[in-house]
Amino acid sequence: MKKIIFTLLMIFLLAPNFMQAQPIEAGDISSIKSYPVIYAYNEQVTWTFDLSATTFSPGEDLYIWIWSPSEPDAGNWTNSSDFAKLKYEGDMRWSFTLTPTLYFSKTPAEIAASAGFWFRLKDKTGTKQSGVGNVAYTDFSAFYTANQMIKSYPEKPLVDQGVSILFNSNLVPGFVGVPSVHFHSGINNWNVLQEYQAWLPDISAKTQLKDLGNGFYKMDLIPSQYYGTPAGYVMENIVFLMVAKDWAATSPDQIIYAGEFVPPPPPEFSYFPLQISQKDFLGLIRKNNERGINKLTYTVTAGTKVITGVFSGNTAEIKGFINLVSELNGIPNLKEIHVVVKDNTNRTISDTVITLKVLD
Repeated sequence: MKKIIFTLLMIFLLAPNFMQAQPIEAGDISSIKSYPVIYAYNEQVTWTFDLSATTFSPGEDLYIWIWSPSEPDAGNWTNSSDFAKLKYEGDMRWSFTLTPTLYFSKTPAEIAASAGFWFRLKDKTGTKQSGVGNVAYTDFSAFYTANQMIKSYPEKPLVDQGVSILFNSNLVPGFVGVPSVHFHSGINNWNVLQEYQAWLPDISAKTQLKDLGNGFYKMDLIPSQYYGTPAGYVMENIVFLMVAKDWAATSPDQIIYAGEFVPPPPPEFSYFPLQISQKDFLGLIRKNNERGINKLTYTVTAGTKVITGVFSGNTAEIKGFINLVSELNGIPNLKEIHVVVKDNTNRTISDTVITLKVLD
């Protein structure tokens, strides 16, 4: 008996989370973007997480709990450290900036040999967490032996997302030993320009490529920010040439074609079934919700009776049923109900009167 008690005590001591309530699952991360798009493990990078399909609230304080390649915040699940805090970027996007070798206290070789970047996003106390996430890493080392002058990641960039452009200057005469290389460019066949102007220090710095060594260079940019395009601008291509400092040498003209932007489908809201009585369940569903819309609140007024409630979901679908059978039990001769549905931004989705079928 004493042995059993001792064993149980050891379980409690060695498993401090045993008595804690399981975290609430807030949902999966919709997408993860890295900027720069490609980066070395010893280079600073910002990961941006799209949490529009989760039940996290806009602007909520969130933290990263990452256990591979190492676990920097080990032991602090119920009280995340400030260094693991994400930055809210708006529109249900949070970001985290790090230099992998420094954050994980690992060499590039150790990180490359690891299982990758595996994590959850959580509130400070660990009561709510995302699904398990993984930041994909793009190994661009093959470019060094590809005998290719220019390569774009992604191959077809979008106007509001990052693009990394690699340049092998060894394949262009005149670039050996130059002090810097610059990006002389425009979008949509030079419709919007960002020229290399060597006599302007700010422009010279903005257009300068990162020197990767041995004649290889990289340019990182987000077109809408880099070129200052207005909202809704449609990018068809990026045209450019690489320029050695003071125009000592130039590459041939280059073009990268943009990817096609596919707008999301419009939201759809409906009640079901189409005919109901006060002895039915009233269903409501909203599909293709906007980013950050994950709850619907309802108010049903039936005579002097008022019914309220909340349904949760995600961008794909929010659905639920209102139990009129119980709520309206004993109220005679109801002919209609007034239903108001709002989202979690207090925007009215539906304000309607539903006629009730009178039962025999």
